[in-house]
Amino acid sequence: MLTTDSADQSAPDRYAVLGNPIAHSKSPELQMAFARQTGENITYRAICVEPDHFATTVTDFFSTGGKGLNITLPFKQEACQLADRLTSRARRAGAVNTLYLEAGQLVGDNTDGVGLVSDLREHLHWPLRDKHIVILGAGGAVRGVLEPLINEAPATLTIANRTLSKAESLARDFADRFTIHTCRFQELTGPVDMIINATSTGLTGDLPPVATTLISGATCCYDMLYEQKLTPFLQWARAAGANAVSDGLGMLVCQGAASFSIWRGCKPDTFEVLRGVRGVD
Repeated sequence: MLTTDSADQSAPDRYAVLGNPIAHSKSPELQMAFARQTGENITYRAICVEPDHFATTVTDFFSTGGKGLNITLPFKQEACQLADRLTSRARRAGAVNTLYLEAGQLVGDNTDGVGLVSDLREHLHWPLRDKHIVILGAGGAVRGVLEPLINEAPATLTIANRTLSKAESLARDFADRFTIHTCRFQELTGPVDMIINATSTGLTGDLPPVATTLISGATCCYDMLYEQKLTPFLQWARAAGANAVSDGLGMLVCQGAASFSIWRGCKPDTFEVLRGVRGVD
């Protein structure tokens, strides 16, 4: 259980994102845009934390009056273990990206999945219900988004991964909610309605080894990564004739907005902020 010192009522409430590395983070820009839009009086900064200092950094932040934290790599699992109480979606995800105090308890939540679904549904207007969806990859990012995707009632959900056992493990963990199909990348057949790339291959300029037969003129392709230009996966999808493509910047905006709403009790206009981050007038 954590306690906080009393603070000057006129001072802005303090928030931050913890990670390592963290200099590239867009979270301060996004959260301050949310604050300006809603008139909330906050500060928000990025803090680089050494691997063995995470727990003490969190404790010090809240004990000195901090109001909320976002957590990014490599600390999401450690934040899950540190929290006194987890929301159901954080427990399912096995990872935490949002921390706050409630009745003296450190609460851990995970807004990654709701961020993805909000971007798909509200910004892109890509339907999910009764659709055949393939997810590429079986890492922590996938675990965090599975339950919100299942809640949208797709027709089928398939996890493809280089190591089949990892995909199968995820499928078992969610078997009480939905029957998730699994296969290796090269075993995928199609076409399908939507492909979500949750691998990190784009960071090295590579692609998951999947066939273009997965794509038809009706397929939507989404990459959780975001770059100034199209990611390698989205370049491949567009060349294969996909109906629509999108990177994960909208997911970042929406998961940040969900955290902001938890902390401040008001929901910002994510469409307006996303246009600003993309530099669209």
